[in-house]
Amino acid sequence: MSYLVKIVTLGCPKNTVDSEQILGQLFRHGHQPVDDPSKADVIVINTCGFIESAKRESIETILELAQQKIEGKCQYLIVTGCLVQKYADELKAELPEVDLFLGTGDIHLLPQLLASLKPGVRIAQVGDPDNYLFDDEIPLVPGHIKHYAYVKIAEGCNNCCTYCVIPSMRGKYRSRSLESIVHEVSKLTENGVKEAILVAQDITLYGYDKYGKYMLPALLQELVKLKNLQWIRLLYCYPNRLTDELLLTIKEEHKICRYLDIPLQHISDPVLKAMGRPMGKQDTIDLLKKIRKLLPGVTLRSTFIIGFPGESEEDFAQLLAFLEDMQFERAGFFTYSPEPGTKAAGLPLQIPEEVKERRLQQALAVQEKILAAKQAQQVGMIIPVIVDGPSPEYEGLWEGRTQGDAPEIDGVVYIKPAPNLRQGDIINIKITHSQDFALMGEVNDEPGQ
Repeated sequence: MSYLVKIVTLGCPKNTVDSEQILGQLFRHGHQPVDDPSKADVIVINTCGFIESAKRESIETILELAQQKIEGKCQYLIVTGCLVQKYADELKAELPEVDLFLGTGDIHLLPQLLASLKPGVRIAQVGDPDNYLFDDEIPLVPGHIKHYAYVKIAEGCNNCCTYCVIPSMRGKYRSRSLESIVHEVSKLTENGVKEAILVAQDITLYGYDKYGKYMLPALLQELVKLKNLQWIRLLYCYPNRLTDELLLTIKEEHKICRYLDIPLQHISDPVLKAMGRPMGKQDTIDLLKKIRKLLPGVTLRSTFIIGFPGESEEDFAQLLAFLEDMQFERAGFFTYSPEPGTKAAGLPLQIPEEVKERRLQQALAVQEKILAAKQAQQVGMIIPVIVDGPSPEYEGLWEGRTQGDAPEIDGVVYIKPAPNLRQGDIINIKITHSQDFALMGEVNDEPGQ
């Protein structure tokens, strides 16, 4: 029997890749995707369980879509992802609406488990996440291929950050083969993809488990050879593995976006040590200065945890000063969430929520001023922009992104209407205005800057 399937994805781009894998596997077995959950026979929710707010969103989404079993035509509700891997027993007890719970290492079993489902029979299939690493043979689903694609080059994590539950949800770090990744990206470009966004918990560790050395530079050297691939974007680069070889590869290859997402989490040495982070304050500053010097015009993105246990006012003041000094083009902030099973959850000197929130607002205010100034500096410049399509917010305008903007994470460029605008094209845009997280511009045939 074939079903109409709706997949709902929560969390990070790595979950997006998993959902695409799930969709491809189901498509191979004759099932068809639909956009409207009210028309779906089967609804699959791919959850996130990284922090408390993500867990709440996942539960709320499950309960909301469970109504489709009453109001729509949904026969089976399936929940997978990180939340299931960590809390399968609790979820099965508390959510009788769900027919199948599937762990992160079991998503390849979904087609056969779906075929065995019967009304009233509930299944929880949660095995060792280390047992699964997807390949490039999953078929692409027509109508679900954009001009950009997330490409997961490895699974799992070997880092021992004291606040993080990812290793328990995703298992040990496991690199895909270089050939498999190149084959996947080649197949994507043949179907219209212009921008490949490489993701993993830490892409800079790629290859070490499989080849005995860091292989991200070698992978990039192969990917840039693909004729139809225009941009390669790197997400989640651990600072201690941003080697000179990698930085020089980025410098020399014009297809690699001058954009680095480096999750630093903090800058105060006592806090970094308590977090189990790999680099201290001075080494971090030295690295960032080296990157700025080697890659002029690079966009640096990072994320920071506010209110980690033991974070003093002096520690937080160091973070604010660091933001001012380093002038990150992009930065994200979230308040510390004590996750069960992590070392940090048991640390003394937990920070009150009201203090976390005050500090969060202070950090956001500092970064907003930096961003506004950075955006204003681009007015008058001519910048290459990849066209994402007509704006869903402003009728008549189109949207695109610079090399400094990852999709659904960073900002956009609003483009004034022009003849022959096409999704996926990379065109020169003269920036005419800046506002908040967005730029506005018009098509310009002069050489980009």
